[in-house]
Amino acid sequence: MPSADELSRDVNSILSQPWNSRDGQVVPETEDVALAGAAVKIDATVLYADLADSTELAMYDKRVAAKVFKAYLLCATRLIRSLGGHVRSFDGDRVMGVFMGALKNTSAAKCGLHINYAFGHIIKPKLEQRYDKLRDGSYRLAQTVGIDTGEVLVVRSGIRNNNDLVWVGQAPNIAAKLSSIREDGYSTYVTKVVFDRLADTLKYAVGPPRVSMWEPRTWTAGVPLGVGSIYRSSYWWKP
Repeated sequence: MPSADELSRDVNSILSQPWNSRDGQVVPETEDVALAGAAVKIDATVLYADLADSTELAMYDKRVAAKVFKAYLLCATRLIRSLGGHVRSFDGDRVMGVFMGALKNTSAAKCGLHINYAFGHIIKPKLEQRYDKLRDGSYRLAQTVGIDTGEVLVVRSGIRNNNDLVWVGQAPNIAAKLSSIREDGYSTYVTKVVFDRLADTLKYAVGPPRVSMWEPRTWTAGVPLGVGSIYRSSYWWKP
């Protein structure tokens, strides 16, 4: 076990070490970022896909919860990668995807609608058909995708042989917070800056008439963070 003095020295070393920062053109892998003092700046759109109330489900039945998590994360991961995104973080029942390039916002939003389709038309029906506890119990299967865009600072944190990338910036934090919103009928949330940069094919449903797939709303929790204006969607898009 490390002593308090050793931990104090380690923290002092981190605080006194200057950043060796560079601009990145691709989503970095862990080995692309040095552990000591390196950082990569990228302009990225971040997507978080998150199951609702997974703690309740895990307490309800761990074996069933494991099946639910695996099915959801598998579909979300495959859909993120199919649209050019990079999967860089798993956290229990949620996954983070990172998109770069000229169409990063449109690709991420399309991915959110794909995940909504996969969940509502594939995952949920199959799980409820197989498990009576999910069909008839008190736990309600639901999920949310949150998306934001901006500059992200990617650093490597931990110790030798036990470290990973850490994604620092508004986009990953806001996307994660948006993915925790629970509103019946709505499963995909984007910030206004993401919505404004969407291609029309991701803004409007196939018409006529030309109908927006997104509804503007004020996100009270985001107002102090400067992102009170967001858009939500109840639409799905079949992959």
